[in-house]
Amino acid sequence: MDSEKTEIYHEKQKLQFCLLHALNNLFQQQEAFTRARLNEISGKLVLDDPSKKTWTPLSIVFKPHHNAFTGNYDINVLIAALEEKDKIVVWHDRRNAASTIDLDGADDSLFGIVLNVPARRYALLWKGRHWITMRKIGGVWYNLDSDLPKPMPFEGTREVRGYLDYVLSNGGEVLLVMNKKE
Repeated sequence: MDSEKTEIYHEKQKLQFCLLHALNNLFQQQEAFTRARLNEISGKLVLDDPSKKTWTPLSIVFKPHHNAFTGNYDINVLIAALEEKDKIVVWHDRRNAASTIDLDGADDSLFGIVLNVPARRYALLWKGRHWITMRKIGGVWYNLDSDLPKPMPFEGTREVRGYLDYVLSNGGEVLLVMNKKE
């Protein structure tokens, strides 16, 4: 690794905007995506949906792809947002161990990893899911979870795989973010 310290961008958790933070941490940029842009993507997904639900007064808050007050965006918003940046999401088959993921690929096809894990918040009263980003920066894999006080480097790919196996065995989902091949 270089003698210079690599600068790591890391957004911290606010409300339930973990997908927004995960995307910005993935792209290492403060406004790679904004709340307004994710809301636009969510709205477009509703318009494009052939099986649109009927509007109810609760539709103001509980939209099909996110909660208007707290955020809490779903997988469809993640996929559409990443497609805007020429990325592809590949859902890792949970029947396979993390050892099947090529973390050191020479062709730079793996851009990063996004996890969706079960989470309990607010004195364990609320049960939901949380988006987490992992990215290799300067040759080192980092856990860029917005709930962490700072980015956490992994010791090596063995530790990364151990963490991914832990996530899979505890009900989490592993999504590989791939660079689109031309």
